[in-house]
Amino acid sequence: MSPELPEIYKNRTRVRACGLCWQDGKLLMVNHRGLNSGNFWAPPGGGIEFGEAAADTLVREFQEETNLPVSAGALRFVCEYIQPPLHAVELFFEVVNLGGDPRTGYDPESSSGNQLITDVRFMGIEEILALPEHERHGIFRKVQTEADLKSLAGFHRI
Repeated sequence: MSPELPEIYKNRTRVRACGLCWQDGKLLMVNHRGLNSGNFWAPPGGGIEFGEAAADTLVREFQEETNLPVSAGALRFVCEYIQPPLHAVELFFEVVNLGGDPRTGYDPESSSGNQLITDVRFMGIEEILALPEHERHGIFRKVQTEADLKSLAGFHRI
């Protein structure tokens, strides 16, 4: 884990808005470094700022991480992840791409010389599930197919 993370997250619960953006049967994913010993692929998203609506967070985070303009849709499911120093409650929404192709963005909480985001691209569920378990978001332990992910609902501890 990157030495900056405990300082950034300060051992507090973080509420995040995350988006499921599909295109031609593939899900938009962002690769982060420093969250474990290698790669870590997850749908785009990030921390909700005080006074910021979850939908506004999604629009901002997608712009920062993927350079895509999006609109937020329905809430699909909620995940909770606890592994100190990280504790996140993640709200997963449907997201619509308003136009354009994704490009690797940045994480404003990281310094310019120590960026966490290394890649962004659409991936098929088979490609995601073929990644080592520690290199993909925990929600992918709960699904086996695209249909499983699209029908996921409720609260999940990952």
